[in-house]
Amino acid sequence: MAMAAAEARVRQEKVKKFEDFVDRRLKPDLVNTIAQRDKVFQQQKTFLDLKRNIENLEKNGVTSMRSMVNLGSEVYAQAEVPDTRHIFVDIGLGFHVEFTWQEALQFISVRESRLARQIDEYTHLIASIKAQIKLVCEGIRELLELPAE
Repeated sequence: MAMAAAEARVRQEKVKKFEDFVDRRLKPDLVNTIAQRDKVFQQQKTFLDLKRNIENLEKNGVTSMRSMVNLGSEVYAQAEVPDTRHIFVDIGLGFHVEFTWQEALQFISVRESRLARQIDEYTHLIASIKAQIKLVCEGIRELLELPAE
């Protein structure tokens, strides 16, 4: 009887360790990885919008325009762009580069393929973490000798 109680206690300690591993390591890793992938999705959307805007400017032959610019805190000012043939693109780390429309489209194409690869990598990592969580939960189920769901 004492042997069975000791074995049950050891089993409960193992279950607790596995549950702690899932709760303290795997679930936060999963949340963080999903957040990182969402950031990359947002970057991808921004570049897609820029590409669409450049293509519209080219298609309509727009060389100058008026626009409302957000100055921050939802305060807007009217701006006039006398020459739209050159645009500044944020290339990261706070740097902006002046491009012609075609140069910008080439840069966007390269950037979009890199972002797509990053999204794929994050998606595979998310699937791997989910598989690890499922594996540990299956181990817990076996330790508790519960029937499979």
